[in-house]
Amino acid sequence: MPGPAAPGPGAALVLIDLQNVFAHPPSPWAAPGWATALAGVRRLLPGFAGRTVFTRYVAPPQPEGAWRAYFEAWPFAQVPPEDPLYAVVDELADAAAGAPTVTATTFGKWGPELDEATGAAPELVLAGVSTDCCVLSTALAAADAGRRVLVVEDACAGASDADHARALDAMRLYAPLVEVTTVDAVLAGR
Repeated sequence: MPGPAAPGPGAALVLIDLQNVFAHPPSPWAAPGWATALAGVRRLLPGFAGRTVFTRYVAPPQPEGAWRAYFEAWPFAQVPPEDPLYAVVDELADAAAGAPTVTATTFGKWGPELDEATGAAPELVLAGVSTDCCVLSTALAAADAGRRVLVVEDACAGASDADHARALDAMRLYAPLVEVTTVDAVLAGR
């Protein structure tokens, strides 16, 4: 059985939603595996200089359809996009300042903006939060669009450790379009 996958030289690193709302209590969306994911992201960044894209989730100004009920359940998050809750965490502010950022009001970040921001890289290396929501939604849509997707399990965090593991298991079902890998395997391929 082969080991974890490594990206090719033209891969882009997509850092999904590394924001205060997912990192720091008392936010109810803070991921318990945040510290591990952040450490993994910090290890990945030097290997993707000039090929890193950040994404940000923000609340829609006027929730429509199912989003109305969603924000009734999570009213704390119904703040403007410039609210500190939706800022990229301070620990990554320098890296984010020099990289393109795709902001969306949807869980999945794949679309024309991310396609353009990644320069049509044939492979995407995904890291961030939440594995079971925004990472999963982005990975599957990018794979449907024909990109090879590598999800770095030790640079992601879920809503819970169990949710993180379930999401990784679900994404493994999409191999070889989506592959789950590790920071060490990605760095070994750089």
